[in-house]
Amino acid sequence: MLQPRAPFRLDLTVWSLRRQPRNAIDRWDGRHWRRVLVLDGSAVELSLCQLGAPDAPTLELQLCGDAPIGPAQRAAASDAVSRMLGLDVDLDDFYSMAAADARLGELAARYRGLRPQRFSDLFEALANAVACQQVSLNSGIALLGRLARHWGRARADGAAAAAFPRPQDLREATPQALRAEGWSARKASYLLGIADALADGSAAAALAAADDDAALAALQQLRGVGRWSAQYALLRGLGRFSAFPVDDVGAQRHLGAWLGLPRAPDAEQTAAIVARWQPYAGLVYFHLLLRRLEREGALTL
Repeated sequence: MLQPRAPFRLDLTVWSLRRQPRNAIDRWDGRHWRRVLVLDGSAVELSLCQLGAPDAPTLELQLCGDAPIGPAQRAAASDAVSRMLGLDVDLDDFYSMAAADARLGELAARYRGLRPQRFSDLFEALANAVACQQVSLNSGIALLGRLARHWGRARADGAAAAAFPRPQDLREATPQALRAEGWSARKASYLLGIADALADGSAAAALAAADDDAALAALQQLRGVGRWSAQYALLRGLGRFSAFPVDDVGAQRHLGAWLGLPRAPDAEQTAAIVARWQPYAGLVYFHLLLRRLEREGALTL
C-alpha cells in the first residue's frame, strides 16, 4: 500500500500522464493504471488503484512479472510510482495561491487531487517531445506506442504491453527501422542521438542536479531539442513544476480560451501571463490539459 499526500485523485493524475485515450503505454480502465516497467532487468507490469476518498487516499499496488517479485523490485516499483505520480509533493502552497485567485481557484477546485506527474525518466520525456514535434498529439502518441511495442521490454508470457524503451534498448535500432515505424528521417536521427547521449546515465544525472536555467541550456545542446522540447522535458522529465512550455501552441490556445482572451497569446505573452503562478506554472499547465480532456469528452468527472 502507498499513502500519497492528500488530496489525491489517481484518475486525474493518470489522465494528465496519458493525454490521449489511445495511449498504449499508460493504460487506464476507469479504476486501474497499468504500465510495464523494467525493474532489475525484468519487465514487470504494475497495476495501481485508489482506495479511499481524495482526502484519505490509499493506493494498492500489484506487480506481475515472469518470476517472483523480490523486495528490491517492490521497492523500485514503489519509488517509480511515487516519483511519476508526484505522491510526495506538497501542494499546500499551490492551493493557498489558488484560493487567492478566483479564476485559478475555480480550476484548482474542479481538478482537486491532480498531482504533478512525470514520465519514467528523462529519455521518455525527450522522446515524447521529439515524437510530438509539428504533429498532432494523437499522431505523436501513436508513434510512441509503436516504439514501445518494437523496442520496449515485454514480459515473456506473451503479454501485449511493453515498457517504454530505455536508451540502451535502442542500441541496435537504425534510422531505417524507425522510419518503417512511422518516424521521419529527422525525428529518427534526433531520437537515436538523444538515446546515445543519455545511454550511460551520467548526462541525465548531471541534468537532474543542475538548476532550471542550466538544465534548460544543456537540454538545448541536444540535437533536435529546442526551447519547447527543453521546457517540456524540464517539466515532465525532471519534475520542475515551475516550467510551462510557452511555445506549446495548444497550451497557448487553451490558456487564452480559459482566460477569455480575444486571441491565443504568443510565447512571450504566455510567459508573462504564467509568471503570476510561479513556482507552480507547470501545475497550471497540467490543469489546463485536464480542462481540454474534459471538454473533448475523454475525461468525465
